[in-house]
Amino acid sequence: MSETLKIKEIFLSIQGEADTVGWPTVFVRLSGCPLRCRWCDTAYAFQGGERLTLDAVVARVREYGVRHVTVTGGEPLAQPACLALLTRLADAGFAVSLETSGALDVSGVDPRVVKVMDLKPPTSGEAARNRWENLAFLQPADQVKFVIADRGDYEWSREQLEAHRLAGRCQVLFSPVAGELAPRQLAEWILEDRLPVRFQLQLHKLLWGDQPGR
Repeated sequence: MSETLKIKEIFLSIQGEADTVGWPTVFVRLSGCPLRCRWCDTAYAFQGGERLTLDAVVARVREYGVRHVTVTGGEPLAQPACLALLTRLADAGFAVSLETSGALDVSGVDPRVVKVMDLKPPTSGEAARNRWENLAFLQPADQVKFVIADRGDYEWSREQLEAHRLAGRCQVLFSPVAGELAPRQLAEWILEDRLPVRFQLQLHKLLWGDQPGR
């Protein structure tokens, strides 16, 4: 029997985050997540979805005719067959990225896949779930993302940046929690401290708000 995954949605949009921001991208959103971050904006992916074979997922992705593919969730690595899907997409010639919470083991991710991995700050409510062992498996093309709600989150993120020498491992992204921290305020903190990080906003939200499937 072919491996299957529970898929919440597959859709074409503009990549709104990370270093491929702006590119037309197919998003494969897997169902389910073991975390419950306080400011999660994809809680609709926690349940439901359609069970598809890996062949069916790759075929749907091909139909859109673009190069970039992002596998996301929920937490995609909560489904073991996600690893096989990532490899299949890379084998098919796509530029593949994985959006992951940082709470699950990333050591098995195909090295051709760009990992965009969160480190959860205190206000997320899930900081205790950060899997620090994952840092050893980051490559220069990967990205660590901090989603920041207040000054305390910022200071915590700055401490992790320095303590783990993250800027020497990969790109580091700082992003404000929408509706909680003014983007300008976060940008000013970064500039004041001369942090070697990339400030980002969620471009897709500026374009379409919180509309699912965009």
